[in-house]
Amino acid sequence: MGKGCVTAIKYFLFLFNLIFFLLGAVIMGFGLWLLLDNQSFLLVLNDSIAVKAACYILIGVGTFSMLMGFIGCLGAIYEIRCLLGLYFTCLLLILIAEIVAGTLIYFQKGALNEEMSKIVSKVLDNYSENSTTHQAWDFIQRNMECCGWNGQGDWNKNPVIINSSQLLFPCSCQNISLAAGNVSESGFCEAQTPDWPVYDTGCAVSVENWLLTNIGVVLGICIAIAFIELLGMTLAICLCKNVHREDYTKVPKY
Repeated sequence: MGKGCVTAIKYFLFLFNLIFFLLGAVIMGFGLWLLLDNQSFLLVLNDSIAVKAACYILIGVGTFSMLMGFIGCLGAIYEIRCLLGLYFTCLLLILIAEIVAGTLIYFQKGALNEEMSKIVSKVLDNYSENSTTHQAWDFIQRNMECCGWNGQGDWNKNPVIINSSQLLFPCSCQNISLAAGNVSESGFCEAQTPDWPVYDTGCAVSVENWLLTNIGVVLGICIAIAFIELLGMTLAICLCKNVHREDYTKVPKY
């Protein structure tokens, strides 16, 4: 390979890893935001150990990506073979880990849905209009036009609804097309009949429908990430093979 091609690969790999470093910083910042921001609608899920673990995983992945980007930049700009080899190996391991993780998520959909059902049930059983977490859940139900996780029956264990002498239902579940008068966005509303004027669909179905609608975007992002990682691996191995080793036999002896 010509010297010009090697130089082009070197600087392209440096730029590639600089972007990789910045993306790692974004992922780490996103994980910290999910973990620490009290205004996030994902507060609904914060009582779950699994969700907190996912936040820590995001922080770890972001930190590792930043480290990988630094190693790649250093190995490319100074043409250090051992760093380039380490960079290639780590990218290969990341790609394998992503394939394994995607496979596990696909085959554990039932377990994930069950975990989400437990989290949401806890939120609904302890619903309070003034809680930030519950305001976030109101936002989800209102905007996704759903009620509960599996359906409106998830609200039947709420003590306010059970102990009230009135026929109460969550206002954020109210089907606007069936609403009479003003529609409240949070808290509990009084029903005129035992049949609540709410959305029939549970939020689990709404989330699944959203994913199916945007499956092309999700797959596109996954393929793009895999392509970028393969490109980085290819550039790293090409540069590594074309970096000239020092011939120590020609070093003068004193």
